[in-house]
Amino acid sequence: MGEIRVDNFSIDYFFSGDIDSYNYSSDLPPTLPDAAPCHPENLEINRYAVVIIYVLVTLLSLLGNSLVMLVILYNRSTCSVTDVYLLNLAIADLLFALTLPVWAASKVNGWIFGTAMCKIFSFVKEVTFYSSVLLLACISMDRYLAIVHATSTLIQKRHLVKFVCITMWVLSVLVSLPILILRNIVKANSFTLVCYEDAGNNTTKWRMVLRFLPQTIGFLLPLLIMLFCYGSTLRTLFKAHMGQKHRAMRVIFAVVLVFLLCWLPYNLVLFSDTLMRTKKIQETCKRRNDIDRALQATEILGFLHSCLNPIIYAFIGQKFRYGLLKIMATYGLVSKEFLAKQGRPSFVGSSSGNTSTTL
Repeated sequence: MGEIRVDNFSIDYFFSGDIDSYNYSSDLPPTLPDAAPCHPENLEINRYAVVIIYVLVTLLSLLGNSLVMLVILYNRSTCSVTDVYLLNLAIADLLFALTLPVWAASKVNGWIFGTAMCKIFSFVKEVTFYSSVLLLACISMDRYLAIVHATSTLIQKRHLVKFVCITMWVLSVLVSLPILILRNIVKANSFTLVCYEDAGNNTTKWRMVLRFLPQTIGFLLPLLIMLFCYGSTLRTLFKAHMGQKHRAMRVIFAVVLVFLLCWLPYNLVLFSDTLMRTKKIQETCKRRNDIDRALQATEILGFLHSCLNPIIYAFIGQKFRYGLLKIMATYGLVSKEFLAKQGRPSFVGSSSGNTSTTL
C-alpha cells in the first residue's frame, strides 16, 4: 500500500497501534530492503481488546484516585508535604485516565469528535502525563532534602510546596503547547479521520521534535533525578541505621518502581523506533511491524500506570488505609471497634514531622 496525502500531509495508509501514539511517517520507498512491500497485519481483534483495557483502566483510576483525593482532603488538617504532592499526582492520573475512553472510541470509529475536541483531549492528555512524572521527581527531591540534607524547616512550609506544584503544572502546560497547536483532523484514508499532528510538509520533522519532549522531559530527566535522590537517600538511611524511616519510605519507593516498570519498556521501544525512522538502523517490513506491535503493547502498559498508585497505597500505605477506614467509620460503614484494632499509624518523615511518607 502506498501513502495517502492530504493537504500536503504525508501519512501512512495504515495506523498500527494507538492512533495517538508516536508512530511517524517514515518516508519509505515503495520497496523495502527485504524486497517485499509492507502489508499491514489485521489488528482488528487487538483493537477491541485495547478498547476494553482502556475502559477498565479508566474505571480503576477513577475509583482509586478519587479515594486518594478523598482521604487526603478529609485529613487536610494533618496533611503533610508529601501528601500535597500525592494529591496533585492523583489529580493528574485521574485526568489522564479520563481521556482514555475518547481514544478508545476513536480506535473503533476514527476521530468523530471534531477539531476542537481533538486539540483539547490531546492537550489534557499531554499535560497530565508531564505533570504526573514531574511530580514524582519533586517527591524524590523532597525526600532527598528532608533526609540527606535535613532541610525540614524549608520544605515544611505549605506555600512553598504549593508553589512547586503550580510550577510543575505550568511547565507541563508549556511543553504541551506544540501538541495543542499542531493537532488537527486528518484523513487516514477515504473512510477514516484521525486526530494527528499536521504541519504540512514539515509534519514528519515536527513529529520527531515532539518525540524528543516526552523521552527527555517526560522520562529520562525525571528518572535521573529520582535515581540520584533515592540512591542518596537510601545510602543515608542505611548509614544511620534508620530502619523506621526506611519502612516509611516503602510507599514512595514502590511508586517510583512502578513508574519505571510501566514506562521504561515503552521508552526503550520508542527509542528503537527513533533509530529506525532516522535511518540509524535498517528499516524492514518485519522490523517495522514488530516495533509497531511493541509500541502498542508497551503504551498500554504505560497507560496502566495511571491506576496503579492507589493500589500501592492500599496495600503498602498504612496511613492511607487508616485514613480510609476513619472515613468509613465516620459514616458507619465499619465499626469504630474495628478501626481501633487497626491502630493509628506512626507518622515518620523528616525531623519536622510534617513530611510523612507513610501514605
